[in-house]
Amino acid sequence: MPNRKFIILTEGYANPIAAKTAVCVIRYCPDEVVALLDSTQAGRTSREVFGVGDVPFVSDLAEAPNAQTLLFGIANPGGKIPPAWRSLMLRAIERSLDIVSGMHDFLCADAEFAAAAAARGVRLIDVRKSPLKRVSQAVAFPPNCLRIHTVGHDCSVGKMIAAVELTRELKRRGHDAKFAATGQTGIIVEGDGYPIDCMVADFISGAAEQLVLDNQHHEIVVIEGQGSLVHPFYSGVTLGLLHGCQPQGLIFCYEPGRTSPLGANHIQLPPLARILRLTESCADVYQACRVIGISMNSRRLSADDAETERERIRAEFGLPVCDVVRHGPGELADAVLRLQQELAR
Repeated sequence: MPNRKFIILTEGYANPIAAKTAVCVIRYCPDEVVALLDSTQAGRTSREVFGVGDVPFVSDLAEAPNAQTLLFGIANPGGKIPPAWRSLMLRAIERSLDIVSGMHDFLCADAEFAAAAAARGVRLIDVRKSPLKRVSQAVAFPPNCLRIHTVGHDCSVGKMIAAVELTRELKRRGHDAKFAATGQTGIIVEGDGYPIDCMVADFISGAAEQLVLDNQHHEIVVIEGQGSLVHPFYSGVTLGLLHGCQPQGLIFCYEPGRTSPLGANHIQLPPLARILRLTESCADVYQACRVIGISMNSRRLSADDAETERERIRAEFGLPVCDVVRHGPGELADAVLRLQQELAR
């Protein structure tokens, strides 16, 4: 692992969706972030731009002399390194900073970066690069390891945050819970996991299965979701993950007001009820599984509007509903523990 004194690079992408890696690392690893590198926001703070933390934006690496690692703070479609970042990265290498990237473009495969890093003795760490090549065996997991999986109606609706917050609440209550990361941001936050969206198609479910096998000694494993079954770009990853981790309970995540899949504005998302039924149908092919709670991402709503929406969804689905940031994850933790008791009978 790199030295975890990060300067997070968001140059030109400082918004909560594009820079979700930066936002989550600031939220969950605040003591490890020295600064944000983005000349378009210099002089501002992460709270002003993202609504979280108090990390300063700087325009030059020299303004963060204590930083030891440059961390890519964005998660863009396709995972391409912005061409304008190349000079910034080479300057970081010249300053002997390690670089951590969650992109699909691997730093270690770039001859210029690799040569520069070798000359300076720094590490290029590609979070999405994994040697794991494993076809699922549809193994039987231990009955005393409860598997909870966050799913959603679209990508970037808070599946990772819901999983992290739920895990932390279960731990706070004295349970042996483990957050199982499946994407670049989760892996950076947790320090382990598998990059499910970078697996060869045949190995997606196998990687998800291996993730549970690695953590089956825990009482409760909360597996981070990816994409959505109804997103035209990412549905294959979602289904492979769903089948591989064999969840017993699902937390359904959604953002009020989201009518089209992110990046595909020309099509409409189906109603939540239809997506929820589809997800349950795909999840309970091999074992009983159902949605046990709903995580609402109400970041765009006022407090009053969020409560109105919360009550509407509760009435429609008869399930606990909360925004894990605004309301806390308590209702979802209650639902997990009720399922655990039910399965133990």
